[in-house]
Amino acid sequence: MKVTEALEDLAIAWVAGYVGTKAMEPVSMKLYELESEQDRAREDAARPGPPYELAAKKIFGAAGMVLEGKALERASMFMHYGLALSWSPLYVLLRRKTHMSPLGAGLATGTAMSLIADEMLTPLAGFSAPNRDYPLVTHLRGFVAHQVFGLAVAATCETLWALRGHRP
Repeated sequence: MKVTEALEDLAIAWVAGYVGTKAMEPVSMKLYELESEQDRAREDAARPGPPYELAAKKIFGAAGMVLEGKALERASMFMHYGLALSWSPLYVLLRRKTHMSPLGAGLATGTAMSLIADEMLTPLAGFSAPNRDYPLVTHLRGFVAHQVFGLAVAATCETLWALRGHRP
């Protein structure tokens, strides 16, 4: 693969990551609304704060920076979208290197992001409470929302590749 093709794939993956995030957010919120009041209360009580805000505070704090107000809000959004943009290239790698189907690669991308980022790294880094503090429905909602992310990444990449004439 040429450098220009790799850079084009990276740009496409980043666009797809943004689209994937925008697709999963309303799904996650709707699923949250459908949860029982008891499960929502347990989740809200367990959550030490929004994970992306906690991540921004910890990461920038390690560099000696204290963020508040708009700066914290911007840094939190940077963390939120940055995570998505860092995972979306996985879809490209799966399609280019393993020749998985778009559906399979999209679901694998969503699954990997859900299990590794949300279920492992987020609590390990202290960006959330330990997994056992949350009701099962919280984990299921996250898993489903990340499947939406992966499928939206797949649809976006495949569409942009088709338009560019560079499908795997």
